[in-house]
Parts: sequence; structure tokens; C-alpha cells
Amino acid sequence: MLIKIIVIGKLKDKAMQARCDEYAKWLGGYGKLEIRELPDSTVEKEGQAIQKELEKDHGAFVVALSEEGKEYTTADFAAFIGKIDRKIVFIIGGPYGLAQEIRRKADLLWSLSKLTFTHEIARLLLFEQLFRVLNLNAGGHYHNA
Repeated sequence: MLIKIIVIGKLKDKAMQARCDEYAKWLGGYGKLEIRELPDSTVEKEGQAIQKELEKDHGAFVVALSEEGKEYTTADFAAFIGKIDRKIVFIIGGPYGLAQEIRRKADLLWSLSKLTFTHEIARLLLFEQLFRVLNLNAGGHYHNA
């Protein structure tokens, strides 16, 4: 599986960065992972930078994390991801969210929760859930529900 994660901003918390790096390492066992960190800016400029990245991944399935997106249980998300047979690009916007044009271009708007998280915590949750669903789909035991 090919997965690309586009994020706005760098992680400033070293412990959170270490945990994300650990999940990234584990995800490598399920395929190729690419992480693109784009600089913080205005929502409009961030949207333009994300669009340039998406142009490199023509034909990929695009998932934008958004508070108004669809919620899944882990098992349901694992089943959904398991049906995708092409590269998947996940997008996490900056502190002020995603540009409207990026939301419109996404194949899926996905909400991690009805709660609001910082984009840094959203990144950690994304990494953890990606590892969980890929491990679950591979018959692993990380997810015990």
C-alpha cells in the first residue's frame, strides 16, 4: 500500500514527534509511507501548497481530515481502507483548517471525532489509527475489539 500524509506545520513537541516517528516506522511494514510537511501560512496559501502536492499524486484517493467529515468505527474504517486499491493521500490542515477547495477535491472528508483536536494531536491520532487499521486488515492483534 502507498500512503502519503500531507501536513501543515512541524511537530514542536519532541515526545509527540518521537511517537509519530515510531508509528511511521511500524507503518513501513505495511507499505511505503511518505510524509510531506508544508509550512504554516494563511489557509489560502496552505491550500495552494497542498494543491501542488496533490498534483504529484494524480489518481490517488484523497482523504482530508475535517471536523465536518464522516466518522467511522475503527473496524468500519479498516474495511473501507481495505477496499482502496490505489495510493491514499491523507491531508491534515493547519490550526485554522483546510481551504474550501481542498475539502471539495477530497474523495472523503473524515472526522476523527466530534471533539476538536489541535492539528498536532490529529497527526498523532491519524498515525495511530492508520497503524491500527492496517494491522487489523493484515490479521494482526494490535486492535483487540
